[in-house]
Amino acid sequence: MPRKQSHATIMQQGVTHALECHRICEETITHCLQAGGKHVEAAHIQLLTDCADICRTAADFMVRGSEFHPAVCAVCADVCERCAIDCERFSGDEQMAKCAKACRECAQSCRQMAGALA
Repeated sequence: MPRKQSHATIMQQGVTHALECHRICEETITHCLQAGGKHVEAAHIQLLTDCADICRTAADFMVRGSEFHPAVCAVCADVCERCAIDCERFSGDEQMAKCAKACRECAQSCRQMAGALA
């Protein structure tokens, strides 16, 4: 029978996924600026920036054990999901696929954290 993960373990995974997503979104912004064309559409760059920022914020709230971390994680999950969908429209672009994957992993972890103490 699989062992249930502790809240601390789930929290650490959430922090790890959020910080990784933050890093990859920042890398992806640079990639998009260098690629040009559809990659630099204002809405796309803004979404990547929003995602990077909310991921860093969610990680900070989790690390501090803020009573507001479930709410922040819920917003983070929504933004990450939207960012993943947006990045997936650039088929054949390895960096965009990497970003979409990180966003989906973060969204899943943040949804778990949002429900943990809600």
